[in-house]
Amino acid sequence: IKESIQDVETLERVLGVPAEEIREIVEKYPLRITPHVLKTIRQRGDAIWKQVVPSVDEEQEDAACSSGDPLHEEEDSPVPNLVHRYPDRGLLFVTNQCPIYCRFCTRKRFVGSPGTLTPTELKQVLDYIRSHTEIRDIILSGGDPLMVVDMLLERILSGLRAIPHLEIIRIGTRVPGSLPSRITENLCHMLKKYHPLYMNLHFNHPDEITPEVAKACGMLADAGIPLGSQTVLLDGINDDPETMKRLMQKLLA
Repeated sequence: IKESIQDVETLERVLGVPAEEIREIVEKYPLRITPHVLKTIRQRGDAIWKQVVPSVDEEQEDAACSSGDPLHEEEDSPVPNLVHRYPDRGLLFVTNQCPIYCRFCTRKRFVGSPGTLTPTELKQVLDYIRSHTEIRDIILSGGDPLMVVDMLLERILSGLRAIPHLEIIRIGTRVPGSLPSRITENLCHMLKKYHPLYMNLHFNHPDEITPEVAKACGMLADAGIPLGSQTVLLDGINDDPETMKRLMQKLLA
C-alpha cells in the first residue's frame, strides 16, 4: 500500500496525467493504484486505466448523480455501519479504506476517508443482529474488509459467528485482484475457522487475472471458501460479449 500511487504528482510522473487537471477531483475522492494494478495497465485509456485513473469526465458523471448516496443505504441504516434493507440480510461496513479506489464507486460519500469499525460500533451491530432473529445472512463490505489487520477481522467474524441464527457470512472484497499479496497463509488459516464463509470478489476485465491473482484465489478456494465475482457492467471496459465471455472463462478457470 505504501508503494501505491496516491497523489497527483506521482500519477503525472508515472502515467503522464496532468496533475492540475485532476487535483480537485482527487481532493474530493482519493486516488490509489497499487503496484500490482499499475503493472496490468498496458496503455493509456485501456480497461484497467479507466477503472483507477481519475479523469475530468468523472466530475461531470458525479454531478449527474442526484444523491451522494445513490443506493439510499443510509435510509436503511438502523445503527452505524449496518444496512438492513432486506429482512433476512444485513450489510456491514468494516472500514472506509480500499486497496484501489474505483472511479465508479457508489460510496464516494465515505470511502477513502479515515475510519474503521470501532469496538463500540461493533457491539451496537452485534446487539442489533442478535435482536433481529430474521437476519440469517451478513455481508462484510466497506471500503474493503480485507484492508483491516487479521486480528480485527477475526474479532468481527467471531462476534458474528457466535450469533445462532446468523447462518451465512460473506465478504465483499477487491483485494485478491488488486493486492494479492494480502492473501496469506495466516489469513486463510484464520478464515477457515468461521465457515460457512463466502467471498464476493470483484473483477471487471480479463486483464485483471494475473498469475499472482490466480494464486491468491487458489489459496482462498483451498481454504474451503466458495468464490464468486460481483462484476460491474462498465461502459467501454467490459460492455461487449467477447470481453465478458473471456472474463467469465478466466474466472471459472
